[in-house]
Amino acid sequence: MKVTSYILSSILLCSGYTTTVYADDNADSLIKDALSAAPLALRDKVTVVDWNQKVLKKGTNNYTCFPTPPHLTGKAPMCLDGPWMAWADAWTNKKPFQANAMGISYMLAGDEGASNINPYAKGKTSDNQWVKEGPHLMIITPDKALLDSLPTDPHNGGPYVMWKGSPYVHIMIPVATQK
Repeated sequence: MKVTSYILSSILLCSGYTTTVYADDNADSLIKDALSAAPLALRDKVTVVDWNQKVLKKGTNNYTCFPTPPHLTGKAPMCLDGPWMAWADAWTNKKPFQANAMGISYMLAGDEGASNINPYAKGKTSDNQWVKEGPHLMIITPDKALLDSLPTDPHNGGPYVMWKGSPYVHIMIPVATQK
């Protein structure tokens, strides 16, 4: 989820679309990386956007996929649906957020780690439950009472609640082994 903070910050701090020109092989590499976050069934339908807000591939559904941020090592691409894009705007700008619909985000290539309790932590500390998550889904829901039935322990072996008590609370659903 540290990746989430870099991704969402980059996405939402940029405005408009850039005129950056990429070599075809670089654009292809960015598209391939971004698509690795999405399920196979969605890959031909999503829009892919780079970190300068340039559309690299126009899609036909409401998912937008982003490649791994250029300042990170490893893989950390992400695909966000409409409700998650609204969440990202609120989180990045430290605004209140209340989901008005279910939202699903895919990070099927995993991420480089984040605090499970502090939405703005920049690194691991002795008390912030740092977790490097393997491939996973993230879900937001308008009904936060639904979150009470899930644990907050990221090492519990199944879905868990991240950032409970914050406006940016969401469900993490690991689909493979954590890093």
